[in-house]
Amino acid sequence: MTKPLDDKKLTFRRYEDGDAAPPPLEEKIFQGDHSYKCPTYVHRTPPCQGSCPSGHEIRGWLAIARGMDKPTEEGMTWQQYAFDRMMQANPFPSVMGRVCPAPCEDGCNRNEVDDFVGINAVEQYVGDWAILNGLKGKGPEAETGKKVAVVGGGPAGLSAAFFLRQKGHGVTVFEAHDHLGGMMRYGIPGYRTPRAMVDAEIQRILDLGVEARLNTRIGEDIKVEELERDFDAIFWAVGAQAGRPLPVPGFDAPNCISGVDFLDAFNQGWVVHTAQKIVVVGGGDTSIDVASVARRLGHIQTVHPKDNSDPGMLGYTAHDVAGTIAREGVTAVLTSLFPIEGMTAAAREREDALREGVDIRGGVMPLEVIKGPDGRAVALKMCECDMDGMRPVPREGTEFEIECDIVVSAIGQMGELTGDLESLDNGRGFIDTDAVFRVKGKENHFAGGDILRPHLLTTAIGHGSVAAECIDGYLAGTLKDKRPKVDVHHFNLLNELHQRKLDPEPYGHVQTRGTNEAGFAIHNYEDRSKAQIIPHDELFLGHFKYEPRAVREEIHIAGDAVVGNFDERLVGLTEEQAMAEGKRCMSCGMCFECDNCVIFCPQDAVFRIKKDQRAVGRYVDTDYGKCIGCHICQDVCPSGYIQMGLGE
Repeated sequence: MTKPLDDKKLTFRRYEDGDAAPPPLEEKIFQGDHSYKCPTYVHRTPPCQGSCPSGHEIRGWLAIARGMDKPTEEGMTWQQYAFDRMMQANPFPSVMGRVCPAPCEDGCNRNEVDDFVGINAVEQYVGDWAILNGLKGKGPEAETGKKVAVVGGGPAGLSAAFFLRQKGHGVTVFEAHDHLGGMMRYGIPGYRTPRAMVDAEIQRILDLGVEARLNTRIGEDIKVEELERDFDAIFWAVGAQAGRPLPVPGFDAPNCISGVDFLDAFNQGWVVHTAQKIVVVGGGDTSIDVASVARRLGHIQTVHPKDNSDPGMLGYTAHDVAGTIAREGVTAVLTSLFPIEGMTAAAREREDALREGVDIRGGVMPLEVIKGPDGRAVALKMCECDMDGMRPVPREGTEFEIECDIVVSAIGQMGELTGDLESLDNGRGFIDTDAVFRVKGKENHFAGGDILRPHLLTTAIGHGSVAAECIDGYLAGTLKDKRPKVDVHHFNLLNELHQRKLDPEPYGHVQTRGTNEAGFAIHNYEDRSKAQIIPHDELFLGHFKYEPRAVREEIHIAGDAVVGNFDERLVGLTEEQAMAEGKRCMSCGMCFECDNCVIFCPQDAVFRIKKDQRAVGRYVDTDYGKCIGCHICQDVCPSGYIQMGLGE
């Protein structure tokens, strides 16, 4: 199945119709006697990795999917090799492959050719394959004797626990709920994050020896001083559990709640139906989830009195017999300050909600909750508005009312830092940290996830990963005060050579001229990945032909057919589709062995390295004795890996 590209360019064109001026080829070709520049192989970070909040080495595992980077162990499948690479950054590939809005795909340089690479579709395929085949995480090589308390069992906390445990530290996760998962479980409905997949990926972390203490709230059941006494470091990953109320009169009505509370109640099984008419104020993914869940729950009109818990609020608790009663469709209206196309929710989620019968109204703002004689909300007064940056400006004379039985505010979240945790509060319901995720003013306290700033699940996972590295540095006495400019998981050529038993010779520390014949040096290679992201205009995009993206199929449900349907909507890729998507990757900033430089070099100065000496990033070399500095190899390099530089 392929996605129509409408008016998008199908292929890259270096020259547009009407361009008649010849390029400066003579200047490039006939400068060998004075340029002194020859090919240098420069590794830079591709934009997909640079924009991935969890720091995935995306180009690396796509190279594995395409078959270019072969497994290093006999009998290892490419899926396991790719899974191991993914787990270096993110222990939840199955879940994130489903729900991550994929900022990596927005930044993909392939968008300049035809369509982005389906990165999270490949991630889901590998993550699901790993679960079905029982793959485990890699445990620690040695124990350090250090102990770390992780407060919060959501994506940030579990990510930190996973990476800290791999480094050999003892880890205990304290979780207030009776299950781990945080927002993956309690903030997102199961048809988007199947619980079997969530449970499997969490269990993989616990199997490494991570201890979990459930139904335990720090500050109440256990004091912070006890953690400070019993653990060498503490990682706060308590999330943003409190939803922001609507800042309008009347929202104190008993049938006005937050989106966080609505989804938490649903995901804990406390609610199996909702009110007849629901208005959700938001515009982000949470508001879409609330409205879509409400449409699925439906409304139950005729019941026995003993079954009714609160008909004007959330509805029936999970132990009621309401699940056997006929349901009716719910009228769900979702409002957004921004126009529909400007909402922060993912376009695919908006389209699904519209198809399923959610009435989305953009460019409107709430003014007041209208209450009935009993003090309950009966309508939401609104008006049309324009946006001045992030500030809504009402349009006079456009007021209107939306009748409702329940109003849900999904306009943001904040932390609940009460009681014993008040010392962590920055005054706005969040925790302030420095550049290495250390809580300001507290030596061995670190924090990450939504309690710093509510964002994506993958952002929380990235916080956990980076914080684990920082905590490890703190415990070892090597913590630095800043992080790299491009702070992701990078390809490491020395590691690649080592795993293929191609390590450079030991350096004899003897001064010499030139390194092209030296076995101790990696010849004409430079790593700029921690400082530079390679843009599309430094690639030879004309190399790539139109290749349609393999789009995951979706199960679409229309209208009231959605009532009671909680089946997963996404259909994962096949192995063939996943490998094809890997081949669509342009390998920005890294050689993908296309042979262009070898074929087009007029001096035969560029040559392939012998097969038994090849590794990713070391496929070709240059004989500087033959090279005349004509720049042609750089000009035809599709991935931008070749740059002209000086040296021997």
